[in-house]
Amino acid sequence: MTIRPEYLKKGDRIYIVAPSCGNAYEPYLSRMRASTAKLESLGFQVTEGENVYLNEGVIASNTPEKQGEEFMKAWASDASTIISAAGGEFMCDVLPHIDFEKIKAMKPKWFMGFSDNTNLTFTLTTLCGIQTVYGPCATQMFLADSPEIRDALDLLQGNKKVFLGYPSWELKNLVTADDPLRPLNLTEKKIIRAYGYKEPFSGMLLGGCLDCLINLCGTRFDRVKTFLKENNTKIIWYLEACDLTPLSIRRAYFELREAGWFDTVSGFLIGRPVCNDASIGGVDRHRAAIDMLSKLGVPILMDVDLGHLAPSMPIINGTSATVSLTPDHNLKIEYK
Repeated sequence: MTIRPEYLKKGDRIYIVAPSCGNAYEPYLSRMRASTAKLESLGFQVTEGENVYLNEGVIASNTPEKQGEEFMKAWASDASTIISAAGGEFMCDVLPHIDFEKIKAMKPKWFMGFSDNTNLTFTLTTLCGIQTVYGPCATQMFLADSPEIRDALDLLQGNKKVFLGYPSWELKNLVTADDPLRPLNLTEKKIIRAYGYKEPFSGMLLGGCLDCLINLCGTRFDRVKTFLKENNTKIIWYLEACDLTPLSIRRAYFELREAGWFDTVSGFLIGRPVCNDASIGGVDRHRAAIDMLSKLGVPILMDVDLGHLAPSMPIINGTSATVSLTPDHNLKIEYK
């Protein structure tokens, strides 16, 4: 079984780290400063790691060695929760500099991050057995009054167990360096496309950004099959894609399926990919999933509130839940 860290409480310390990109320039600089101020106004202590405002690496806050040092320092601190400053591109480079065995021996903490942070939300769960939150990065915390950020903070604090999707989403992000604190541009109505769904399904939630997961598959950081055997439970896989085309998404599903990652699947939650309206040779995001995943004989819920086309529901990685569609065809996740 996985370990659930103690819930975040008012007065606790939140440690912000930058194991992927930093916030050295606008609009991220202003968003990070506003987010730290917002978290402090909500009653939390905030420590910003030394890399949070840097851009010293290869599309990264700093070198992988220094990013790893920062993360391990945060884990050894008195903070109850660690939140990543941002997403990015090459967080995989940091993994060799994370001492997962040392982390297993220390008191568990919440780690929350999105996109490139799959490299740690996923491995902390599958290598260390610690539950994590695939959710917003620290630069989004200034939007604490919005539904998705409120949900993320509720998850970390254990305030509620049932979460619903959101009515609309953002096709075009209008945030600029001149208007860094602009809220989401919610113009599109959310419509979930269900395949093979007949009734609620349960299991342990596991997943993240597909771009990162296929990069981990087959490496020394891939212990998925051992994790599945040790936990002996059905898995609800939640997946979303950033840079992948519909063809790349189709190949990614094939790779993970044939690697045995989906051997115990009870259902799929597929988010809105950035290539949302793309179709290549008749293959779009829906056909990619149906072609590669339908033969597993489990429900597939597509275009759920998950992914890079915000808002995205925060999800606890490594915990049991029941997923269902409400009468008005909204996604419902009920944690046990």
